Amino acid sequence: MKKHKLLTIVGISAIGGLVLAGCSSDGDGGDAGDEGSGDLGEITLGYLPSWTDGLSMAYLTKDQLEKIGYTVEMEELSEAGPLFTALAGGDVDVFPSAWPQVTHAAYMEQYQDDLEDLGAYYEGAVLTIAVPSYMDDINSIEDLKGQGDRFDGTITGIEPGAGLTKQTQESMMPEYGLDGEYELATSSTAGMLASLETAMASEEDIVVTLWRPFWAYNEYDVKDLEDPKGAMGEPETLNFVGHAGFAEEYPEAAELMSQIKLDDDQYG
Repeated sequence: MKKHKLLTIVGISAIGGLVLAGCSSDGDGGDAGDEGSGDLGEITLGYLPSWTDGLSMAYLTKDQLEKIGYTVEMEELSEAGPLFTALAGGDVDVFPSAWPQVTHAAYMEQYQDDLEDLGAYYEGAVLTIAVPSYMDDINSIEDLKGQGDRFDGTITGIEPGAGLTKQTQESMMPEYGLDGEYELATSSTAGMLASLETAMASEEDIVVTLWRPFWAYNEYDVKDLEDPKGAMGEPETLNFVGHAGFAEEYPEAAELMSQIKLDDDQYG
């Protein structure tokens, strides 16, 4: 299946089948007659389309909010920095897929007085370094040392402004002594996946930056490299984050978001 088709499925269609633990369990979650009424107000959701967890969660959240009577606007941004700036300034009401403990920690600290954590919907999110499973002799990030020629001295990454990029460049590569041997090639999530698919079609060596949860693990036979030094950061949660005062302004929305929980099977 082509990547653009997969993105469409993840972003629009597959979310319709996700189960929301606790949502509308008491029968008060709204019915078809309430959908799109907008009686409860308008909410703007910000998302980064290249981060598929954010893309799928934005559409899932939109669907659920409209069912209980909100009008929802979607605001697409290209990088995490502008998104958090818009969120802190109130131009965006909610970012439905923040990684607050590690990946977006700098933004959470920078704008801490202007943000409100609305709760976690996924446990165990993690940044990873991965290779195709057929690379039997590469099982740990430590194994990359001295093997740069096999990878043309390149670790294939995603967007330059991503937290994953920063963690790889500023923590993982120096911690394992790879910063003189490898270059992190940034482009886009789509570009990274295209490179991965091309390499795997010919069973060539490639090392990429990935993260969990991510549908790519269901599409490609890849394995995470062990990280004995913990340089990619500890597992974290995925959270709904709103601008300061969001829960008071939109109490029904905040209550709904606090009930949404997803697991790996649903993401996959």
